[in-house]
Amino acid sequence: MKSISIALLFAALTIVGCSKDRAGDEKVSQATAPDNSGTNVRDRNDQNKTAGDQSENEADRTISQNIRQALTADDSLSTNGKNAKIITVDGKVTLRGPVKSDQEKAAIAAKAQQIAGVKNVDNQLEIASN
Repeated sequence: MKSISIALLFAALTIVGCSKDRAGDEKVSQATAPDNSGTNVRDRNDQNKTAGDQSENEADRTISQNIRQALTADDSLSTNGKNAKIITVDGKVTLRGPVKSDQEKAAIAAKAQQIAGVKNVDNQLEIASN
């Protein structure tokens, strides 16, 4: 009896999850795939810093490390906030990535500005649309 119930449940889920096109062939999903083409175009622009632009000199690496430690130690930040991209070049910090609110965006920027050696902070954090 249990195996019949499991088989019926599986069949029902299969029918619900698929649809058929005009030729009767099954389609996997009607949902559209995520499109981050705009983000990709933006990131290819030489004016926008990406993780590959992180300076390898010790002072810049130390700044990025100290900011990362400050973010991960703050339990009020979301997972996205703690995982913000931190790119330091010549003491100038660029922050990128999604965060949950304006308050979180400001808190991350403030932490970055408090780190010794930071000349300025370019806050490019974006509010996530969830």
